[in-house]
Amino acid sequence: MPSPYIGRFAPTPSGYLHFGSLLAAVASYLDARHHQGQWLVRVEDLDTPRNVPGATDHILHTLDAYGLHWDGEVVRQSDRLALYQQVIDDWLENGQAYHCDCSRQTILNHGGVYPGICRERGLPAAADHAVRLRVSDQTMVFQDRLQGAFRQQPATTSGDFIIRRRDGIIAYQLAVVIDDIAQQVTDIVRGADLLDSTPRQLCLYQLLQQPAPRYLHVPLVMRHDGEKLSKRLGSTPLEPRQATATLYRALSVLAQNPPSQLSTAPISEQLDWAVAHWQPDRLPAKRHILDPTI
Repeated sequence: MPSPYIGRFAPTPSGYLHFGSLLAAVASYLDARHHQGQWLVRVEDLDTPRNVPGATDHILHTLDAYGLHWDGEVVRQSDRLALYQQVIDDWLENGQAYHCDCSRQTILNHGGVYPGICRERGLPAAADHAVRLRVSDQTMVFQDRLQGAFRQQPATTSGDFIIRRRDGIIAYQLAVVIDDIAQQVTDIVRGADLLDSTPRQLCLYQLLQQPAPRYLHVPLVMRHDGEKLSKRLGSTPLEPRQATATLYRALSVLAQNPPSQLSTAPISEQLDWAVAHWQPDRLPAKRHILDPTI
């Protein structure tokens, strides 16, 4: 018997919630509620130099204002550092991971794929050493619910990848897998910019001897200039007072074809309709889509 559906939305507080991140939140929420599942929110705040003061509160307030009410307590990765470090220590001890002092430029000189320079050097722990995970030459394959079959060999696309950065910050790839396992997440709905990260995460699920979740990677919204909506580009933060119109626009961009009478309906009514009629396969199996309103 399959496990009950547990989904999640995991924003980073490097900026306020914008329309692009709202699309991922709405898709994740609708998928969870359509399957009568739980929907969790986790704040991925490990990259402290990039965290914007007040961004976490703004994100949570905005989700609430848009009717995207989560289940349970909000988990913050910054509260879970000891758990991540314990996994790293275990892998360092058994040789699955190792210390590395290679610079970013060194990696770029090898085409962006780490060539294993420090694999057998036996470097000790040091304040400026990263920790890398040994990867095999196995090809990772999974079936995305929208994008279809996806395969990648991490050894040739990234090489031994970092699980703790040189500045001591735990890498996203490790933290996200440990957290999804701990929260018993069964389904991940997120932006297609993370599609290429999935094979590395599957490596970690294998090492941790845990089943991987199902994946649904939705296309990213692009501007006319070809750039995706992002905090880096200063995409406009969402305004709660515009929630009714913005949510209707989100449902339209997600190809759910909401009826025109919903455009002025309360957000609760829009979400009720969207949950009942959620069909993610209406979206194109692409990594990017253009929002004609931008």
